[in-house]
Amino acid sequence: MPMPIEITPTEIEGVLEVRGKLFTDHRGFFTELYNTDVWVEKGFTQRFLQDNLSLSCKGTLRGLHYQIEPHGMGKLVRAITGRVFDVGVDLRRGSPTFGKWVGRELSADDPMALYFPPQFAHGFVALEDDTLVLYKCTSTHAPDAERILNYKDPEIGITWPLEPTEITDKDAQGPMLKDADFNFVYKAQGRASRD
Repeated sequence: MPMPIEITPTEIEGVLEVRGKLFTDHRGFFTELYNTDVWVEKGFTQRFLQDNLSLSCKGTLRGLHYQIEPHGMGKLVRAITGRVFDVGVDLRRGSPTFGKWVGRELSADDPMALYFPPQFAHGFVALEDDTLVLYKCTSTHAPDAERILNYKDPEIGITWPLEPTEITDKDAQGPMLKDADFNFVYKAQGRASRD
């Protein structure tokens, strides 16, 4: 029998909190991470085409990454072990929240995941050692479409809970929003914001 989920909009249209039911007993817990039929019943119709898994030590920053169209990549992100502060930045020209960010702590102790549509730059900082993060992606990796947004851009003003200590040169040198390359256009979505 499929397990129930709750899909809740966040303060930025299109970004969703997803909570699954957690069954616990003396052995530990069990939960369903994804079930197409259940998600479609809740109005989520995106298909996932690629799964990614990262292992990070405390202080590792990964991001802010995105792929331009036609290779835009939506991401469903959850912590499998450890904790991260997970962030998405709205890159939809014309959006009332363009350049704004939404962030949440994701933890192995909490079954919540975040979904970011393809038009968002995504990144996180690991808050603990040995943090495993699983990303379900709506498209496959396209190196020529890959772009980076600077995680320290003061115009965006992300409040990171700790200063990253492990960051690649590529991520550290990402362009500011005003200089970034993206081709996303805002379309009011209503219920379709889950797409």
